[in-house]
Order: sequence, then structure tokens, then C-alpha cells
Amino acid sequence: MSSIHTKTAFESIKRSPFQALSAILVLTLTFFVSTMMAVIVYSSNNLLKYFETRPQVIAFLKDEAKPEEVSALQNKLIADTRVKDVKYVSKEEALSIYKTATSDNPLLSELVSPTIFPASLEFSLSNLSFAQEIIDQVKKEPLVDQVGFTASLGGESTLNDVVSRLRTITMYLRVGGGVFVGLLAGTSFLVLVVIISMRMATRKGEIEILDLIGATPKFIRSPILIEALIYAFTGVFTGWVLAFLFWLYATPNLIKYFGEIPVMPQGMLDFFLLFLAILGGEIFIGSLLTFLGSMLAISRARKTR
Repeated sequence: MSSIHTKTAFESIKRSPFQALSAILVLTLTFFVSTMMAVIVYSSNNLLKYFETRPQVIAFLKDEAKPEEVSALQNKLIADTRVKDVKYVSKEEALSIYKTATSDNPLLSELVSPTIFPASLEFSLSNLSFAQEIIDQVKKEPLVDQVGFTASLGGESTLNDVVSRLRTITMYLRVGGGVFVGLLAGTSFLVLVVIISMRMATRKGEIEILDLIGATPKFIRSPILIEALIYAFTGVFTGWVLAFLFWLYATPNLIKYFGEIPVMPQGMLDFFLLFLAILGGEIFIGSLLTFLGSMLAISRARKTR
């Protein structure tokens, strides 16, 4: 029975190819933009998360700090859920870092020795909002000489400003992108309703005959629903493929530009999994959109009759 409905749906598409093309093009545009916005929001969230957890707190230790005291403080920080990536840096390692940083001027490294560099505990934060609280807490530790707060952006106040801007941009992307995609989805819904209503009008005689011979409502509407689902799957997949090809081409350049900032998945498997997740969500939304549009058009047609 389903093969008969599918055949009827394809014959209906062949009879009015331009109407079918219009529906598919609108859906393609909708889901192309949806995929693009989904990836942009994903990237902006990763960018925001990176800068929120990027600040490095450095607790410089006193020279008289004993190894067991340092180990106890390190374990205490590791146990704190607000803290991540705790690392102990010895005097010798600090000197090595200094030499690497001044490699373009070897004379600077020859004038220093490990004794002038304090050992330290370095760690990052799970969230930037914890920064001042944790810094104040670490400063109270008896073996801590002073606490530094570093970031590649140039300090705490600058970092807070940048993160605040990123949060604002991310919020605008989510809200603005959601509204824009919603408008496109609404347009697609209306186009589907109009096209399916036109299909019902052209098949008015055929539907009346089916009613007279006792065909069930399910039998009558099945080809229409299948036709709408064909539009949905074709539009979703076409829009998704176009967006996928765009990001497949653009991602290597983005990764190269942003460096260690994970704006996009760096492994091919993670990249495909991200887009497969988006495709799955879009197929569900597209199917729901076309189903509701079809049922509304069928309901309106039956009331008219």
C-alpha cells in the first residue's frame, strides 16, 4: 500500500514540478541558514569557553616553603572544583621558561640563575567569575609570597572586558540567529501550506471519488504527507550538504587562524559527528514542520468541501 502512496506522491510532483521546486528551494534556504547558524553558535560558545577558562593564576611560593607544604597546597587546589590544570613549576623550570622567552637575546639568560626565580603553582579556572575569590583565598596561604593573574589579552580587567563582549556577541548570535531561522521556518511552513492546498484543489475530483467509494481519510492524505516529506528531506539534506561543504572548506583556515582556540572540531571524526548531530535535529524539525503544514492544509481543504 505504501508503494502506491509513494508512486502517487511522485506523480503529483511530476505534474507540477515548479511548485515542488519552490517548496524545496525555500526549505533548502531555511536549513542552509539553520546549519550555518548552528555551527556559528557552536564556535562562539567554544570561543567564549576558551577565554573564560584561559586566565592563568600563578601563586609564587616563598623560598622557605617545604616540599610537603607545597604538595599539600597543590592537592588542595586540585580538589577545588573551581580550579583546573594545577601545575608545579620549580626554580629550574622557571629559568628554562625565561630562557625560551628571551631566546632572541641570549645575553639576558646568561645574567640570571635559578635562585632568582621563585617556584610557583600555576592553574587555570573553570570560570572567570571565580578569579577574584580564588586569588584572595590563595593569597592567605602562609607559603604563598604573592599571586599573579596573567592572560594573553593583557591582564584581568582587559580579559573581563573581552569575555563580556564575547558573551554579548554570543547572546546576539543566539537570539538574532534564532529569530532569523524562525522567520525562515515560518515562511517555509506557509509555502508548504499554500502548495499542498493547491495540490488538494487540483485533486479535488479525485478525492471526491475516493470519498464516494469509501476510502479512509488516512488513505486519502497519505500521498499528500509523503509528498510533503519528500520536500522536507530533499530541502533539509540539500541545505545541510551546502553548509557542510562550506565549513569543510573553511575549517582548515579557521583552525590555522585561531591556533589553539578550538572554534571548530580539529579531528575529522568530531567534525562529522557535529554535522551528523545537526542533520539529525534538522530532519526531525523539517519532518515536524511539513507534517504540521500538511495536516493544516488537509484540514482546511476538508472544511472547504
